[in-house]
Amino acid sequence: MVGKVAQVINIPFTVGGGINAFEDVERQLFAGADKVSINSAAIRTPNLIDKISASFGSQVCVCAIDARMEADGQWYCYVKGGRERTDLKLLDWATEVADRGAGEILFTSMNHDGVKQGFANEALARLADELSIPVIASGGAGNMQHFRDAFTLGKADAALAASVFHFGEIAIPDLKKYLRNEGINVRI
Repeated sequence: MVGKVAQVINIPFTVGGGINAFEDVERQLFAGADKVSINSAAIRTPNLIDKISASFGSQVCVCAIDARMEADGQWYCYVKGGRERTDLKLLDWATEVADRGAGEILFTSMNHDGVKQGFANEALARLADELSIPVIASGGAGNMQHFRDAFTLGKADAALAASVFHFGEIAIPDLKKYLRNEGINVRI
């Protein structure tokens, strides 16, 4: 599938899901992916991050972090598609990921994912303030203002959404124009 996608698009793309070993990374890159995104594998085998960045450059390694704010007010990281909680705290793990050589963090707030009430801007801003690598916001987009807030309040470097685009609730060209008008640097 990655090879077929690489043949028909002319933009960089990242592949995630099911990447469990270094050989999986090599396979995806040689098939045409520009980057790989790892979550559960990174938590199970943190030195996978080191190996990817040492072999291909930090720009290839995107560490996805699925986290949920629990009743104690702490953000905990999850694996297995958000089904299993770990003892890792969001900021601690994000710092380790950056120190190991990841080029970006894709932070998904599981509290916000799918509810279309906005991104976890407080957590995003804290990550952006504490880390020297880009942070991608995921989980919570419901309207164009949510994207603006992710960039202004959350200090995110990029923002991701799925259903609002898939179901035509927001047209990407309209979102880009809106963000540009709001003072966000966007390629049109």
